[in-house]
Amino acid sequence: MAALIDRFTKAKRVVIKIGSALLVEESEGQLRREWLLALAQDIALMKKRGQEVLIVSSGSIALGRRILKLKSGALKLEESQASAAVGQIHLAHAYQEILGEEHLTVAQILLTLGDTEERRRYLNARSTLSTLLELGAVPVINENDTVATSEIRYGDNDRLAARVAQMVGADCLVLLSDIDGLYTEDPAFNPNAQFLSEVTELTDEILNMGGGVRTAFGSGGMITKLKAAEIAMAAGCNMFIASGKIKHPLLAIEKEHAKSTCFLARDTPRNARKKWIAGSLSSQGAIIIDAGAEKALQKGKSLLPAGVSEIRGKFERGDLITLLNREGKELGQGLSAYSSADAELIIGHKSSEIAKILGYAGRDEMIHRDELALK
Repeated sequence: MAALIDRFTKAKRVVIKIGSALLVEESEGQLRREWLLALAQDIALMKKRGQEVLIVSSGSIALGRRILKLKSGALKLEESQASAAVGQIHLAHAYQEILGEEHLTVAQILLTLGDTEERRRYLNARSTLSTLLELGAVPVINENDTVATSEIRYGDNDRLAARVAQMVGADCLVLLSDIDGLYTEDPAFNPNAQFLSEVTELTDEILNMGGGVRTAFGSGGMITKLKAAEIAMAAGCNMFIASGKIKHPLLAIEKEHAKSTCFLARDTPRNARKKWIAGSLSSQGAIIIDAGAEKALQKGKSLLPAGVSEIRGKFERGDLITLLNREGKELGQGLSAYSSADAELIIGHKSSEIAKILGYAGRDEMIHRDELALK
């Protein structure tokens, strides 16, 4: 079991998903402050050992509906959005206050489905999150329920958490739930159901173990967690399902004080991303690079504008483009940080000159090494 726990304790970047049923008291609709304070202490310990932490949090609708005194039961879409607008302010303030007691800087990020599915918006969100992590902040992410509609929303934060983990190249995703892991059947109905501590492949048999929703505030269930596991594992990210009903739930995973199910990824986030770049997108253009840039790429460096001598085709920021050397040999592919129009203006120039040439401070790299798949 220790080897499984290492997937959590030795992960460089960890995404933690917190469900509404854990964060908000179901009977009163009040925030569980003592539980959140214990979680903040766990996160502070993770930060002290050098781990980067992101939180994907539910709870804004559950909090907001109490403040607005809305009736119990299912809400209309517009009532959910109104509740989210009110609840999000209170939720963000609670995170700022409680994590602040552990000297943690908190940032609020609201995402919609389009922010993680559409490449240019995806790159913007990824860049913002990466910068916040580099600066030592803890991003707290929620679906932007105030503007998302039933047709374009996630509907459950398990899948959103998996997309965030994929976006930032996280090594580990932890879904804190009202259940302590995956069972062969729902233990609420079958006390003889077998617990699975490790899953290495999402077979049809495993996927058929998903169940329904049992809480008033939750919008997910085991099936949404298994769908999240599909996304995470494909991105090279290990995933844990663990109970959040106890105080210090992250410490409980680390110390093996509580059960958890670990879904083991076969690849690293970096390799998985490069495979996605190399095999899942169509090239929209090409750039010619000089010999110095080619050598730098082989050493694992990013591609800078100074090493580019020619732009071919028309493409937009975030599009996949092909890299060629001066002899026309294909070297690989990558996601461009600039449109072809802007790239034409900055090629051959130093990164320090980009802002003066374009009138805005863009990325230093034409293609960042994490967005590059060489042959």
